[in-house]
Amino acid sequence: MDDVEGETMPGAIVEAFLEREAGVRALLEELEKMTIEGRHGEVRERVRNLADSDESVFYTVAFSLTNSRQFFGDVEAQLDVTAADRLRDLAETYPTLAEPFNIVRTERAEDRLNPVTDTSYTVTYHHGVESPMIAYSPLSGDQQLYESRGTPSEVLRVSTDLAAATTDALDVALENDYSVNTEELSALIDRREELETELSKLRDQLDELRRTPVEE
Repeated sequence: MDDVEGETMPGAIVEAFLEREAGVRALLEELEKMTIEGRHGEVRERVRNLADSDESVFYTVAFSLTNSRQFFGDVEAQLDVTAADRLRDLAETYPTLAEPFNIVRTERAEDRLNPVTDTSYTVTYHHGVESPMIAYSPLSGDQQLYESRGTPSEVLRVSTDLAAATTDALDVALENDYSVNTEELSALIDRREELETELSKLRDQLDELRRTPVEE
């Protein structure tokens, strides 16, 4: 729905929302309660269902929750101030829903699925194995995608596989003369520099560990 994603026709989609406003607000109340209860995966699925069943309502809510001045201004110009104020109230009333709606909008617009926004981890030491242990969870917004625990080499294997997937993907772009947008290219350069910093630190740590006598 490129015309909606580009916000070129807010009047048309907002009218669909206004016709169903009471029911939509009841849904948002329920989703907010679920978010507070930590049921982030269920919230994500309900938002996806809304996007599948009623794009106009979904995009109206999603754009409203971003608190976009441009969107509200377009609504005022195409409808009226009252309609825009009713949408502004969504952003003020349901701020906790901004993230799940934005993530699902990104999924729909950019062919993503559960985009990883952060990774949480904790480090412990297992004396029986004689190795540090890393418990980590990729996060998509507030939703924990999965939890895993392993040794540093096992975790690094995952990182290596993902780095290989990244270079394979860029090979496809290069071999087919596909462009990579400036924002993505800049982010890739930043990630590469961060990776090189961590790898340099890893080399130093491994050198030090090799010089450390192993206790029998």
